[in-house]
This record gives sequence, C-alpha cells and structure tokens, in this order.
Amino acid sequence: MFQKLDPAQIPAPQTQYSPGPAPILNWISTEKFVVDHTYQREVSRRGRQNVQHIAEHFDWSKFAPVIVAPVEGGMFAIVDGQHRTTAAILRGIEQVPCQVVQADRAQQAAAYAAVNGNVTKTTAQQLFYAKLAAGDADAEALADVCAAAGVEISRRNLILAKMHVGQTQAVGALNRCLRQYGRETLITALQCITETADGNAGFVRATIIEALCEVLSASIWRDAGETLLRAMDDFSFPDAWGEITDGRDQIFPATVRRLFVEKVARHLAARLSQQAA
Repeated sequence: MFQKLDPAQIPAPQTQYSPGPAPILNWISTEKFVVDHTYQREVSRRGRQNVQHIAEHFDWSKFAPVIVAPVEGGMFAIVDGQHRTTAAILRGIEQVPCQVVQADRAQQAAAYAAVNGNVTKTTAQQLFYAKLAAGDADAEALADVCAAAGVEISRRNLILAKMHVGQTQAVGALNRCLRQYGRETLITALQCITETADGNAGFVRATIIEALCEVLSASIWRDAGETLLRAMDDFSFPDAWGEITDGRDQIFPATVRRLFVEKVARHLAARLSQQAA
C-alpha cells in the first residue's frame, strides 16, 4: 500500500533556514576516495564483517549514494559510506554514485555525526515485515506459524494495556524458538496462550514463549491437542507473571524463563495426576 508523505502532524521548523550549497550527484572513481581519521571511525572487526556481508550480497538497490566532500589534490573525503564503498571495491567496482557536498573538515565531522547519530532505529518487527515483503524464506515460515496460532506481530511497540489477543513484539524469541524447537512445538506453545482462558492479551512475550517451548518439547503434552489447551485453561498467565516479577527491581529474562518453566511444568504435572486418578 502506497501513501504520500504527510508532514501535517509535525511542527514546522522554527530555526533559520540555512542549508548550505546544494549537493551534486555524480559517479566518482573509488581511486579518488580518502578517509579522514580525525572524525571517521576505524574499521573494527565487526565493521570488517559488515563490509564482507555487503560485498557477498552486493546489490545496487541496497547501495545508497556515498556522501563525500572535495579535499586537496582532487581527492574526496568520505563522510558517510566507508563500509559500502569498501565492499564495492572488493567486487571490483571502479565507480560509485556519490552525493558531493561542499564542507570543510569541521562541517564534514558535523555531517558524519548527524548522519550516524540521528538515526531512527528500525525495530525487529519492522525488519520482519520488510523481509516478509522481500520474500525471505525464514520470515515466510514465521508468518505461517503465527497465522496458524492466531498471533499477530505488531508493527510498532505497544504497551500491555493496548495489546489485543495474539499481538506480540517478540520477533526475536519467535525466530529462535522456530529454529530450535520447530514449527509444531512453537505453534502449540503459542496456542497455549492465545486459545486458553480469555486469550491472554499482552502475554505473548519472549520469556513465556521460550518457557512454553522448552516444557512442551520434552513432554507428551505437545501432541495432546485440545486436552493440552483445556489443561492450560486455568493456568493464569497474569498471576504467574506477577508472582515472578512483583517486588523485584530487576530480574533477568533467563530467570523469568526458568521460573515460568517450573510453573508450567508443575501445572501440567498436576493435571496429569488428576487425569490418572
């Protein structure tokens, strides 16, 4: 779905408008690039891994113009784009598209800070939907699991009170559990939340998903179908969460998961004993 840009809800700028000289767009030889380490970062180990990843999957549709500024000797200082330009060189590309700005060293440093600092962070949910639109196999597999379990990955972060039944932000946990435990275990774990009691809005949470998968993966309950869901009907996720977290200033996710595993395992063991009696 396409939408036009709409700045109506954003206040108009109040500062004096002084944007500087308009940039020039041009293709420039990679031989003419330099890096000014007075403000540019060194390429770290992680940076080298990023460069390699860009090079391995090089695609012009993912290559934003490199921001450069002319310096002495007919060279151009890279303000933004050191990694992708290095990746292009690894691919044997001799020229890359550039946005050429007129800026002295102080302005270059300020531009570098602005470009790399004023970034709106992309959420895991937004990345999931981008991958899904691109036809990524892992994203499609996760979307299939969510559809089967009545789960919706919210596109934006929501507070508990605003969540509907089945909504979640726990993309990372869903992906981890799908890889570790498989499709059927994850679907069953999610159904234990969404198809029991009142649907447990707001409790499709990372630690709860992981705890349920851990319990079910090693249990006869995983393939119990409706019997499992009815056994979980009187397990109160809000009460269990409160018992684990109330009165604690800080609690690690791994601790929450372990305690949830214990509570769910005890609950199902009790139901199994009742059935055997």
